[in-house]
Amino acid sequence: MTSQIDTTEPPAAPFFEDLRVGEIDDSAPSLTLTEGMAAVHQAIVGDRLRLALDGKLARDLLGLRTPLAHPALVWDVAIGQSTALTGRVIANLFYRGLVLKRAPLLGDTLATTTEVVALRQTTPRAGRAASGLAALRVRTADQEGRAVLDFWRCAMLPLRDPEGRTGHEDSFEEIPVELEAEDLRAATASWRLDGFPGGRGEQLGELTPGTRWSVHGGDVVSGAPELARLTLNVAAVHHDRACQPDGRRLVYGGHTIGLAAAQATRALPEIVTIAGWHSCEHLAPVHEGDTLHSELELERLEMLPNDGALAHLRSRVRAHGDGAEEVAVLDWRFVAVLA
Repeated sequence: MTSQIDTTEPPAAPFFEDLRVGEIDDSAPSLTLTEGMAAVHQAIVGDRLRLALDGKLARDLLGLRTPLAHPALVWDVAIGQSTALTGRVIANLFYRGLVLKRAPLLGDTLATTTEVVALRQTTPRAGRAASGLAALRVRTADQEGRAVLDFWRCAMLPLRDPEGRTGHEDSFEEIPVELEAEDLRAATASWRLDGFPGGRGEQLGELTPGTRWSVHGGDVVSGAPELARLTLNVAAVHHDRACQPDGRRLVYGGHTIGLAAAQATRALPEIVTIAGWHSCEHLAPVHEGDTLHSELELERLEMLPNDGALAHLRSRVRAHGDGAEEVAVLDWRFVAVLA
């Protein structure tokens, strides 16, 4: 008697023409944020947020039962969970309107749904296979069903037919690029920040828009596939060098953002947490082994009633690879809570 071999193909990542506006994917496993995950994430992208590092401070200052989950770990997991629809991604162009509705703690479990909200085929170019842009709305909740994250991302995907035309011409104009102040205050409104170590206190108001900080020292990009695996990111370009014409894996965009966030906390140690992003534009690819440098600019400052402030910051990141000229790779406009 001969045994039969099951040759059933696993679910394949969709091409651009397989997506439909209104389609919702919730297939990614829920993921519990653990101390081990936090330690690996910190080793890869860096982490100097006190409330994510110091359990005693988190308990004494805010009454938290465990340290805060670093916001970069939270958004990396949410983005990773959203990649079932973008496993064939060529590039991620932008993120917009990311708001942390609440601040998860280690031990919380995150689940994400991803909705296709707009599709637009790119203009055909000679010598380039057909592709399209998919605007996705990503919503993440915790184990109690409470909203944690809500944001949009835009992924470029290939068409199955390199010469194909889909007729998709949706506008992306409805995707917001500015966050509402009340949304930004929600996650930290109950926090008392007057006892935050290293805070500016009454000197917060002396920060003036237009102030710039050139962050001292760069950070090498390492552990790229490990970060993708840690956060459930299944986009093949981050794992398989054969997916890129030049044979080099593309670094996950959240990796670049995480290093930019770590550099921002070196420049401004009084950052308590990051409340949201207005927008994030990926300007050029980043590869493992590149060294990233950033410049930080204060765009505006809003004082808060809990002895803190919302700092609207812009991080411009440059990458330098071996034997290559430095190139701009990221333009990230985010909002930090300062003490």
